[in-house]
Amino acid sequence: MNEIRKFIENISPMTDSDWQFFSSKLQEVELKKHSILLKFGEVENHLSFITKGIVRLYVPLEEVDLTFGFLFENEFVTGYDSFLTQTPSEYQIETLTDTILWKISHKDLEEVYERTSSGNSIGRKMAENMFLIKSKRELSLLSKTAEERYLDLFSDRPKLLQQIPLKYIASYIGVTPQALSRIRRRIT
Repeated sequence: MNEIRKFIENISPMTDSDWQFFSSKLQEVELKKHSILLKFGEVENHLSFITKGIVRLYVPLEEVDLTFGFLFENEFVTGYDSFLTQTPSEYQIETLTDTILWKISHKDLEEVYERTSSGNSIGRKMAENMFLIKSKRELSLLSKTAEERYLDLFSDRPKLLQQIPLKYIASYIGVTPQALSRIRRRIT
């Protein structure tokens, strides 16, 4: 739980009493590899902090899933659009490794926003951060080559990427697994 407090403190300071209230709402969950956190069509009801593991966000399709995000240790994971609007999700979230999360429900997070002095500020800053990540991803898809997107992903998390199947990395950068193999041969 210390990782969560450090992460939050980097966003905005939180008093001990606010932290006590917030942390009392958290629930630790251990999940096996390939566990589904959010199914297509379900409403997201939790915001989770990853203390161990790797998570993938994807659109399940008949022939091949469309992966659009990876999240790692010390990051938050949620179907944020579904979480905010409390409407069914149009994608799924699954663990790629054994994973440990600390979860807070939508209802409990709303209570944290109402009853703490720093909750709203932290929530706003986290939402801004999620927007910046999404914006960076969209700009990357529009302005960079698949090779550049692969190199960006690889430079950010080289050791962690060794744990992600190549078919998911290929989908994430927008190429076939065969094209990814050619990119990897070219850059090594």
